[in-house]
Amino acid sequence: MTAIPLFDFTNQAYLCNRSHWGLLTLSGDDRMRFLHNQTTNNIQALKPGEGCDTVFVTPTGRNIDLVSAYIREEDILLLVSPGENQRLYQWMDRYIFPFDKVKLGDVSSQFSIFTLLGQKSQNLLANYVDYYLLSSRREFENFAVKIDGIEVLITVGCNLKLPGYNLILPREKADLVWEKLASLPCQIIDEDTWEKIRIIRGRPAIHHELTEDYNPLEAGLWHAVSFNKGCYIGQETITRLNTYKGVKQRLWGIKLTGKINPETDITITVGEEEKVGKITSYFHTEGLNFALGYIRTKAGGEGLQVTVGGERGEVVALPFIRHEYWLGK
Repeated sequence: MTAIPLFDFTNQAYLCNRSHWGLLTLSGDDRMRFLHNQTTNNIQALKPGEGCDTVFVTPTGRNIDLVSAYIREEDILLLVSPGENQRLYQWMDRYIFPFDKVKLGDVSSQFSIFTLLGQKSQNLLANYVDYYLLSSRREFENFAVKIDGIEVLITVGCNLKLPGYNLILPREKADLVWEKLASLPCQIIDEDTWEKIRIIRGRPAIHHELTEDYNPLEAGLWHAVSFNKGCYIGQETITRLNTYKGVKQRLWGIKLTGKINPETDITITVGEEEKVGKITSYFHTEGLNFALGYIRTKAGGEGLQVTVGGERGEVVALPFIRHEYWLGK
């Protein structure tokens, strides 16, 4: 893979306030079955303290949102994309019938979410949390601790396929914990910087890669899809795409030689110029121009040379995006 310099995740830790993301809860005896039937991953295989990424899709298998589900003893906590909590609440509520033992809650306004990311985040957080608790947990596991008497839920992973942790805590106590985290030797980043990291890692985002124009397999979300579970909304379409290798376009990273108009098509030249895809996310800095985009499967994948608005581009694989099969692989 072509190197993509900009952030140092090995030697630097980053701290971000993600309190604008949504938090939903599912409680009641049928909560596991309900979420299992609503989304793409095998929720019923999980135990309290575990979790996973899973995708809400339409009945035709199109993306609604990628969420992280954290299983707790009394409920399931769903971390959803910014601004999507009401939409997903309403989506799930329409499928809860009178005999279902499921209670849905929107707690987005009650909690703050702080994220530490990078290889150094474990050592930094160990200033306030037992090191063994941190080092012995796997991605998506969650556990409760107290920091200076404040109840904090820690989830392993930062939702970017990077080492890190989310700290979820009552909003009225959040300033005290933020001050402690900000005093650590880490770089505080804003939403714009988070967006750059998201694009470099390849995490699909709502209104960009996560729209009803695409399905989870096209978006590279194979890790969030189970092909061994029972029925769920949209399963028939997604299973058929997998069985018959019917994924016609795929999400990739594109490293560019210069600044582009993100509305420009992705093209290749084989005798004559041919449109093969569409840019969905883009940023530029002094040292890097980088994009995410969907490219037709038959055009190729990693290593493909493309043109976007007069600038040359190289198609690169990214950590968050996983493709089970593609032409030439």
